[in-house]
Amino acid sequence: MLLTNVSYSEINSIHITSRLDPNAILITQVDIIFVYSQQIIDKFPSTKTEWYSNQREFIANADNDIDIKSVFIPQGFNSETTSLPERLGEALKVYIFAEHDVSSAAPIDVTNFSDVLVTIDEFGIIVTQQK
Repeated sequence: MLLTNVSYSEINSIHITSRLDPNAILITQVDIIFVYSQQIIDKFPSTKTEWYSNQREFIANADNDIDIKSVFIPQGFNSETTSLPERLGEALKVYIFAEHDVSSAAPIDVTNFSDVLVTIDEFGIIVTQQK
């Protein structure tokens, strides 16, 4: 019998909040990607630029092996708790990218977090585990 050490998502919630001035003219997006196969993990984009420049092709090739929750962050955004996919418990990895981050930013792996807090500020995003 083959034994594998597979870890699945432990996420209960993902909350996004903004510390930006409500009058700041900033429109951005946060993408939360739930990955269900090792092949997709092996090919996953390593930077924000790779993700956003090849997003359509990546999604098309991933077929049913990913779910994506994209949260649009308009001017004046305060906070939102994101809905999670039904098959969340089957996700091998959960990554976060944000448009409002440096181009070389790596995906943030939140697979082992229980309650995720994404905070947007004038410098980018901060991802932590809520207490």
